[in-house]
Amino acid sequence: MFNGIYNIISQCLSSSTITLSHARQAHAHILKLDLYGDTYIATRLLSHYANNLCFSQVTNLVLHFFPNPTLPSFTTIINAFARSHQYDAVLRLFSLMGHKGLAPDGFLLPSAIKACAALQALKPGLQFHGYAFASGYALDSILASSLVHMYLKCDSIGDAHRLFDEMPERDVVVWSAMIAGYSRRGMVERAKEMFSEMMSEGVEPNLVSWNGMLAGFSNAGWHVEAVELFKTVLSEGFLPDGSTVSCVLPALGQLEDGVAAKQVHGYVIKQGLGLDRFVVSALLDIYGKCGCTHEMLQLFDEVDQREVGSLNAFLNGLSRNGLIDTALEVFRKFLDEGVELNVVTWTSMISSCAQNGKDMEALELFREMQAHGVEPNAVTIPSLIPACGNISALKHGKQTHCFSLRKGIFDDVYVGSALIDMYAKCGRIQLSRLCFDKMLDPNLVSWNAVMKGYAMHGKAKETIEMFRMMQESGMEPDEISYTCVLYACAQNGLTEEGWQYFNSLSKEHAIETKTEHYACMVTLLSRVGKLEEAYSLIKEMPLEPDACIWGALLSSCRVHHNLSLGEIAAEKLFLLEPDNPGNYILLSNIYASKGMWDEVDRIRDVMKSKGLRKNPGYSWIEIGNKVHMLVAGDKSHPQMQEILEKLEKLSVEMKKCGHLPKTGLVLHDVEEQEKEQILCGHSEKLAVVLGLLNTSPGQPLQVIKNLRICSDCHAAIKFISSLEGREIFVRDTNLFHHFKDGVCSCGDYW
Repeated sequence: MFNGIYNIISQCLSSSTITLSHARQAHAHILKLDLYGDTYIATRLLSHYANNLCFSQVTNLVLHFFPNPTLPSFTTIINAFARSHQYDAVLRLFSLMGHKGLAPDGFLLPSAIKACAALQALKPGLQFHGYAFASGYALDSILASSLVHMYLKCDSIGDAHRLFDEMPERDVVVWSAMIAGYSRRGMVERAKEMFSEMMSEGVEPNLVSWNGMLAGFSNAGWHVEAVELFKTVLSEGFLPDGSTVSCVLPALGQLEDGVAAKQVHGYVIKQGLGLDRFVVSALLDIYGKCGCTHEMLQLFDEVDQREVGSLNAFLNGLSRNGLIDTALEVFRKFLDEGVELNVVTWTSMISSCAQNGKDMEALELFREMQAHGVEPNAVTIPSLIPACGNISALKHGKQTHCFSLRKGIFDDVYVGSALIDMYAKCGRIQLSRLCFDKMLDPNLVSWNAVMKGYAMHGKAKETIEMFRMMQESGMEPDEISYTCVLYACAQNGLTEEGWQYFNSLSKEHAIETKTEHYACMVTLLSRVGKLEEAYSLIKEMPLEPDACIWGALLSSCRVHHNLSLGEIAAEKLFLLEPDNPGNYILLSNIYASKGMWDEVDRIRDVMKSKGLRKNPGYSWIEIGNKVHMLVAGDKSHPQMQEILEKLEKLSVEMKKCGHLPKTGLVLHDVEEQEKEQILCGHSEKLAVVLGLLNTSPGQPLQVIKNLRICSDCHAAIKFISSLEGREIFVRDTNLFHHFKDGVCSCGDYW
């Protein structure tokens, strides 16, 4: 009977069609009959468990039941795990071999080295190299080639080259690996030298050799060199394959060479490479980068649209070209069809929404993403956080912050930098600084984020202090750093300090002075009433003044009621931005301040003839877990009647205290009472009053507006902050206004 059961178990384990369930049944009989001493049966059982990636069962068998495991037994199970890319298990099994007193042979060592390469585990890789050298296996060219690949994967190119030089025979594979290794690190000249050496030794390059160098050049940012190399591949008579094309297309995308992209696309069609998903994704990506939306749409219609890589490239291309609504529509379509979208897809859409003014949609997508069981990663969070900051959704921002802490990704420098920016935009500059102070290793982006936050809040002293601390830490400032510190000086009228930093840009750090730096200086000089000096600076600029420069001067002319310079700046802006209604409005404000109503009418007529209308004012306020959007003149909000009644009461109180509405800001020929009603409908006032109605007494209010806050609303909110005993934060397009006890942090200059 025993022999019969033994034969059944033996036949079962020898079968190539045995299932894991059958193997476990056989295992139960082996336990019952105590057959572990049978080497053949134990080895077959190990093999079946290994092929099904049951690492715990394999370990348990080897440690506890298999008394004398052999090298062939370990070879079988290690190779099974290696074939399935279970490299952690491979290294643990090698450790287990050592405990059992077994040493790997020349056939098994390549599996260990391959595992070290895949895991970029240099320390065990060095140990295996040492063993191979001591045992003589390192003389084998295949093993030596594996070691070279391992060192390259572990970013230890020096060790790789030393071993390469010691190899008695070097085939095209190991040469290609070394060339690709140097190329990936941007060491273009060294890669070219290696290529020439290979040719001089009589080793003919193959397409893999060319592809390795091409991929390295492209990944290292040597885009022109990558394109030239692609031309060389063609001239040498090689036929580029899918890998070649996938490597050169990103380089063309960075160069925004749409014409060359179409030529490569033609080659793809001619060579039948159109089914290669990597080629398709690369083509969609380059068409998106080059603004070739027609070609991108046509290509997407011709390919397998359910391939996620191609879909991601297509959605990115749509968003990059301002077609965010189309991207959302396509995204929803595939989501409804049950296509399994990955974290890259969701993150891409969240980022696109945040970058294209659809911040509420970005927050909603983040909620949906988690509901669909897709785990956000360290790229998703910094893509979402700007959306919270853009609409001052502080509670959503804090929830995202907590999420990053729970998932252990707060220490990611990009997550930390995004949080710094978000808290600053939400009016919580102290929390912004706290996030910065808790960062383990802040980079330049982090320093710039906290300086930008201080500057946005008009805190010049703190901005300058952070700039000094950054330099003392050994971090070199860039053009953004200087923009932050100059902006802070401009908001506080620090003329001497502003000139000092402006002059040190090029003299001390060899940073090219950009238009934004000049714009800060124009604002700074204008703030202290030096409009003529600001105009002289513009005329002396080595760069062509853009709309940013002239806009800064025109805005300052509005503040100081300087008509002559205002008209000069406005005429320049009308040429640069003929369809921007804001410039016409600013000039109208200057005319209105001078009582020049005929000119106000003329500007209105010009706008009408061009079909221009003043951009509607939008304001957002977060109450509870909901973000409310208020629109000037729109009465659709469910609490609008309560808001208007409260506004009327506040208006009465203001008039009692001598605060009269600034009806001169209304550029319409209507009665004074109607002008007051128009002013009451401004979105920032509506948002503030909505906050008063729905929050507890004394609770701070946070509002953001898509336009510059008008002087009437500014005066009204100062009064409300005093009357209601509230801190009110209002962020407009220019800076942060912190209203408290009837005073604004901007000093009434914005």
